[in-house]
This record gives sequence, structure tokens and C-alpha cells, in this order.
Amino acid sequence: MDHVSSSSYSYFPILPFLIILLFTTCQHANGCYTSIISFGDSLADTGNLKQLTTKSNGGQPHFLFPPYGETFFHRPTGRCSNGRLIIDFIAESLGMPLIPPSEDVRENRVIEKGQGVNFAVAGATALDSSFHEAQGVVNQYTNASLGVQLEWFKKWLPSVCETASECKNILRNSLILMGEIGGNDYNHPVEAGKPIAELKSYVPLVIDTIISAINELIELGAETIVVPGNLPIGCSAAYLTIYYGSDDVEYDNTTGCLIALNKFAEWHNELLQTALNQIREVHPEVNIIYADYYNAAMQFFRSPAKYGFTNGALKACCGGEGPYNYNQQVACADPGSTTCANPETYANWDGLHLTEAAYHVIFKSLFQGTYTTPQFNSLCPTSNVQARGASSSLVQSL
Repeated sequence: MDHVSSSSYSYFPILPFLIILLFTTCQHANGCYTSIISFGDSLADTGNLKQLTTKSNGGQPHFLFPPYGETFFHRPTGRCSNGRLIIDFIAESLGMPLIPPSEDVRENRVIEKGQGVNFAVAGATALDSSFHEAQGVVNQYTNASLGVQLEWFKKWLPSVCETASECKNILRNSLILMGEIGGNDYNHPVEAGKPIAELKSYVPLVIDTIISAINELIELGAETIVVPGNLPIGCSAAYLTIYYGSDDVEYDNTTGCLIALNKFAEWHNELLQTALNQIREVHPEVNIIYADYYNAAMQFFRSPAKYGFTNGALKACCGGEGPYNYNQQVACADPGSTTCANPETYANWDGLHLTEAAYHVIFKSLFQGTYTTPQFNSLCPTSNVQARGASSSLVQSL
């Protein structure tokens, strides 16, 4: 697949026929945030890679075809699942429309007031593509790393605010989702055959990149940032298939997951939380929320039937057969792939991504439960946020 160049066009040009600002004194229906701004990879992409690959005339990713999207949207939307993602459930819980991909905004399509924008791109890494290429791993999906997404964001921001103070006001009233990002910095090399031990040196670099992006957003005015950790990758059908039959792996007797890979994910999460604590010390006025994707997901890996996953949490609903219904050569939606009849009874959708039902469990555990630090189950963590005069923006084509 051809790479999508981040410099092949001017991103978010400020056009005279855009309606730039519509400030109001009313808060959004949720009483807390006027918009959601998101960065990340396929766990959050609501259609950017779909748009970007169409423009590049590259090969179409398999997740742009049925059965992707079948459960909720009844068509493929560019989401790597059978339905909604965590970002969709967050938007719904706040009474907002679903957050559009930034490519839709760039194309001057109508964006509803208080909706926000999503810069996440499926396949994206935290580290720049040049780093991975130097290690011999080429990202076949996109070069829209976190740094590229941040540049897109900074080019978009002046289209909805005219002064630094107006921009800060928009950001301080926005819920910022920083990922999940970083998982593909490990996924792509493992899929390319690199041993997980070789990737340990990547982890501090990935964390530093995420923290740098967070600090830049804080400087621009962001005051509430949700930062997800890595999922338990040792429970991924893709990894379980890659390491299947190896004498060098050890399985958790309770879950059937790969112990070493889950410990690797836990180490990533520990370093991330340590770095987030350092930001909190420097910026006590900013709400830095760690979203514990790992332990929220481990609930259904430990007890799948308790959460309705009667067909288990490890085997993919859609894939190319094999012990976990995952095959690197036969992806979900490819000819020869198989799809389960009841995806809500599976936690794993296509080997790499989860089902809508699994994402909903994670969402509820985070924002209606106890799997955030500090606890964030109201989606409105401080009275300061509630008391702010909110600003909203409307971008639409004439």
C-alpha cells in the first residue's frame, strides 16, 4: 500500500467561505465540555485512514469492507470494529454527535456545534515512521505518526479561533483524548518478525513522544487530557497466533494469554503513569487522567462469560481460521475469511481489534467505574470545569 504523505497537501487551509467562530455563553448539554479532540490509532480512528487511502489511490484496507461496521452503522465507516469505539461511547455519554475524522473537517463538510474533531489514524505509531524504517520496519498503512497528527491539529486550530486567548478558551473547554497511541510501535515490528525483547528499548522513546505531545497541548491551553495505557497485548488473537506452537512462550493458566507480552504492556503502562505523575507535579491545574485500558480489558479476559462473551475473549469473530481464527495472510473481509453470527458474544473482532461489545465494557469501566486515575467516572472531574463559560465553534461550508 502506498504511504500517505503528510506534506502532499496543505492541511486545513483557512478558507474565506468558512464560518470561523460562533461563541456562546451556554455550556454544552453535558455541562462540562464543548468538544472532543482526539489523537491516536485504530482504537480511535473514526474514518481518517479511509479518507487518506482514497486520496492516495493506494490499496483499500480490508476494514473498509463488510462485515466491518455491521453491528451499529450497518456499513463500513473506517472504524476497525463491527461497530462503535470507545470514543463513540464517550461522545454519546456527553450528549454530543459522534466525533468526525479530521479529513471530513478538512473537506469542509458540515460539522455540528460542539462536536470536536478526531485526528487518529489506523495504523499510526507514536514514533515517526523514519524511526521504524531505520529499524527495517515499514508501516504499510500510514506515516501519520503522533507528531504528524499534532501538526494537523495545530494547522486546524486557527480555523476555529482568531486569537491565542480564544484558542486557549476552546482547548480548556475540550476533552482531549491522547490515544490510545504507541501500541503499533510494538505491533508492526512483531508482525515483521522482530522479537519482543528487541522492542524494550523502544518503550522510553514512545513514552517520551507521548509526553512531549501532552506538554505541547497544555501549552496551547488544554486542561483535561485522557491518556490511555496499552491493552493486554498478550491476549491478542494476532499475537497468540504469531507465537502459537513456540517453545519459548508461557501462558497464563487463568486467561490463556501470553505472560511475557502482557508484562511488556504493563511495563509500558508503568512508565507512562510515572511520566504522567511528573506532568501533574508541574501542572497541578491540568486534569491528567490515566485510562487503564489494560485492567479494564483484563476483566473480560479473566471472566468472559460474566460479560456476555460466551464464545470467549481470545478467538476472533472475523478472520482467516486457525486456532484463534486469525491469519496474517487472510484478514477479516478478505475472500476466504469467516465471520461469526453473533459478534456480541465475542470480545475479539478481527485478531487485532475488539468488538463493539468489548469496547463498551472498557468504556463503562473507565467512565462509569474505577479504572481511571484519578477516578473520572462523571466525565466532569472538577467544579472548575463546570463553572467555565463555554465556547463552541461551528465550521461549515456555504
